[in-house]
Parts: sequence; structure tokens; C-alpha cells
Amino acid sequence: MNVLNNAIINVPKPINEPIYDYAPGTNERESLKRALAEMSEVVLDIPLVIGGKEIRTGNTGKVVMPHDHQKVMATYQKAGPEEVQMAIDAALAAKNDWQAMRWEERCAIFLKAAELLAGKYRYQLNAGAMLSAGKTAFQAEIDAACELIDFLRFNVYFAEQIYKNQPISSPGVWNYLQYRPLEGFVFAVTPFNFTAIAGNLPTAPAIMGNTVVWKPASSLVYTPYLFIRILEEAGLPAGVINFVPGSGASVGDICIADPHLAGVHFTGSTPVFQKMWRLIGENIASYHAYPRLVGETGGKDFVFAHASANVEELTTALVRGSFEYQGQKCSAASRAYIPRSLWPQVESLLRRDIGKIKMGPTTDFRNFVSAVIDKHAFSNITQYIDYAKENDGGEILIGGGYDDSVGYYIEPTVILARNPHFKTMVEEIFGPVLTIYVYEDADFDKTLELCDTSSIYGLTGAIFARDRQAASVAISRLENAAGNFYINDKPTGAVVGQQPFGGGRASGTNDKAGAMSNLLRWVSPRTVKETFVPPTNFAYPFMNEE
Repeated sequence: MNVLNNAIINVPKPINEPIYDYAPGTNERESLKRALAEMSEVVLDIPLVIGGKEIRTGNTGKVVMPHDHQKVMATYQKAGPEEVQMAIDAALAAKNDWQAMRWEERCAIFLKAAELLAGKYRYQLNAGAMLSAGKTAFQAEIDAACELIDFLRFNVYFAEQIYKNQPISSPGVWNYLQYRPLEGFVFAVTPFNFTAIAGNLPTAPAIMGNTVVWKPASSLVYTPYLFIRILEEAGLPAGVINFVPGSGASVGDICIADPHLAGVHFTGSTPVFQKMWRLIGENIASYHAYPRLVGETGGKDFVFAHASANVEELTTALVRGSFEYQGQKCSAASRAYIPRSLWPQVESLLRRDIGKIKMGPTTDFRNFVSAVIDKHAFSNITQYIDYAKENDGGEILIGGGYDDSVGYYIEPTVILARNPHFKTMVEEIFGPVLTIYVYEDADFDKTLELCDTSSIYGLTGAIFARDRQAASVAISRLENAAGNFYINDKPTGAVVGQQPFGGGRASGTNDKAGAMSNLLRWVSPRTVKETFVPPTNFAYPFMNEE
């Protein structure tokens, strides 16, 4: 029996979590270093978590440090067909009780998890992101701590706003909307590059009353496992979110084939999402309801400079936007269009600034760049660098070196493309590689069109210009080229509640993580009309005239 009183409860108004800078001499820096030292010495045993129970299959994988791939941080269990079906069954079994819980009680669990992240577990989660995912202290802070905390707090607030959004009523009639969770389970597929995204994809549907099967990326199992334990400590009931690492085929194919699939919350590669969409289309007649598909996929994100741009600001945006977290952000600057009049200064400043970058383990706070995530990423990225070395149309201008003997290290690399359709200028690389095309100043309009049409993606982009008219033209011409567009800023760093994130074209469904619109995808509204005094005669007044 639900004993919560009938008060109309207001959610605490969220504010973005303050970001620690970890400057020398600060307490937070020392706390983070202690967590790094402690966690470097412990090898975790990571089970599946299904229906609140730990499951071990004997089929295991290893979590290693990208900057020292001989150092094992954890062994994790991989789900097979039997365990995936167990997870689906557990999600379906937990659904009625979870849906029946008052929304305020559900939301209290996630608000508590946010508090645990902000305090008790902040340094452990950040250290986990640094050691297992290759984040620097600052990149871990803005991701694993602050953005994930923001997702939890703001999504609870958005849920309240959705539930408050009700239709008007007329005299004698009461109308209202019931925001039901989807009928079935939600399949959450999360990426390696952001712990915040890994935490948001299963929890956003759960906040709205859905139950979830969660498959984390094989290259980011460590911090998602820490997070599922935090959710349990916060009071998440068994079976609401079921944690099932494993191969995409082993987990995904079974979930997609299940008639109870209600939705997919996905961040990952464009080809994988397109394959999932195709399989769901082929199975469409077998589902109890049309599954909701929400995906954020690839990008070929750009920085476009006008001749009026401030060169120092532009160069800083290129370096930070391209090389923070080794270019492994969905939003990372991967191509740039620079006017010829600015190019000599930009090239000089790029050489200066990139020459100052230190590369090495994330445990050394002096390093700006560390190793890419794994062997597969290393091989893929270096193939593009080799292509630029071996083919006409582009040349390595800065960097281009790589070495995986200890860690998966790739130098920050700048390629100059003489051909605006050169391979590295148009294809997603997802690494520390920036390709630049230098255009004639008089060809500003023509080059805007080139930027808009030469990529299949539409995720993020930026215009640098002090000339407001030029910026206005770029905003208009590049309207569909980026779902997140920045004026005189790098194309990375979206903040929950401030810059809702997502793009169109081949970059996804643009359902905007960090906004109410995403939460709306996880409910199926039912309209209820109650008539207080129903009519008792079928005849209408107009019928009285002869």
C-alpha cells in the first residue's frame, strides 16, 4: 500500500554542479590523487547485475589502462544468450512495481545518487574514468562527476515539468494526461567515451518509470559498474536497471528480437545504429508496440573561420576542441576551414601551442593528452594518419607519430588538405587528428556550402568571426550542418540544461540529451476525460425545429 501523503511535491530546482579545477595545493587534488593510488592497486571482479543478483558466466574480459595496457584494473563477466534473456525477464518482472511507485519516490532515488556522486564517490568515479578511460583530471571531473550529476538532477526536474504539463478542461469536464512508461523494456547501449552518457542512457528512461537492460561498451565497463552500485546504494529496486556487459551481437540481437522491446537508447557508431534500426524494421510486426529509437551517433565536427576571426581565440578552440580527451568526443573538432589571409598566423600558433602539449599517463597532471581507448581505436586512427602520409591531396603538417608499445599513444596530428574532399576531411576518425582546408577569402559563401554538403553528419560545429554579418550568414547557411552550433567557441563542452546535445543527419535522432525532449521519448501519454454529469438523452437541441 502506498502511504506517501497527497502533497504536491516540488522537485529541488537544479543548478549545474560546480567544477573543481584540481589546482596544486587544493584539497580536491589530494583527494583525487589518493583515489588514483588506491584504485591502481585493486583489481575488481565485475559481475553481471541482473534482478539485483550478481551473475558470473565464466566468459570474461579485461579492463586495462589505456596508457599502460599491461596493467589490468578489472575482470568483467560477459553475458551470453541465457543471461540476456534473464535480464529481459528481470526488467519485465520489475516493471509493474516500478511503474506503480509514485514518481516523487522514484525521483528521490536518483537525487540521492546525485548526492552520493557529488560527495562520497566523486573521487573514486573520477579516478576510475582517468585510469580506465584515459581522461585527464579535468576531463574526468566535467564528465564522470559533474555532467552525470547534472543529468540526474535536471532529468528529475524535467520529469516534474512533463507531469505538470496538462490540457485545459471545460465546464463539467476534467481532462488530464497520464504519462505512462513504455509498454515493455528499454534497451540502453552506452559508449566508451563518457561515463555521464553511460549513466544517463539507462537512468533517463528509468526516471520516467521504465525498466532497462543496459549494455555498456566493452571498453568502458569499469565506471558504469561503479555507478550501478551507487544506484543500488541510493535505493534502486532490483531489476529496474540490469547491467549486462557483452558483445554487441550477443546482447543486442536478443534484445532487438524480443517482442517486448519498447525502446532503444543508444550512443555509438552510425553503422551500428543503422544496423539496429534495420533489424527493428524487419521485426516491426512482431513487437507489442512500435519501439522508440533514440540515438546519438557519429560526427565530423567543424570549426569555420571567417577572415575577421580573432586568431588567438580560433587557435585555442582548435587545440582544445580537437585534442582534449584525444579527440574521442562525439563533438570533437575534426575539420576546419581557415581563410588564406589568416592561415600563416594560425599555422604558426598551432605549431607553438601543440609543441607545448605534454602527452603521457593521466596520473601525471601535467599531461594534456593521454592514450586512446584501446587497440582497435589505435589501429583505426593510425590508418588515417598513414593514408595522409601516403596519398596526394593531404600532408601531415604537425605530429603524425604513434606508439602502442606501452600505451595506445598517438600524437596530436594536424593534416593540411589541398583537396576539400580528402579522406580525412570528410570521414569520422574519432581520434586526435584535425584536418584543415585553407580557402580563399573571397570564397566564404562557396566554402560554407562546401562545409554543409561534404559530410553526412550534422552534430556540432562552430563559426569564428568578429564580423556579425558573416556570423549571421554562417548561422543560416549551416543550419542543418550541426545540431549544436557555437559562435566564437569550440564545438565541444555542452552543459546539461544549458546546451541540450544532439544532432541530425547521420549523427542521430536529435532528441537532445540534457533537455525535457529526451524524457518525453520514454513515456506514452494517455488522455483521460471525465464527464461529471453525462447526458441522459441522445437528442440534440437542433432537432427540436420542425
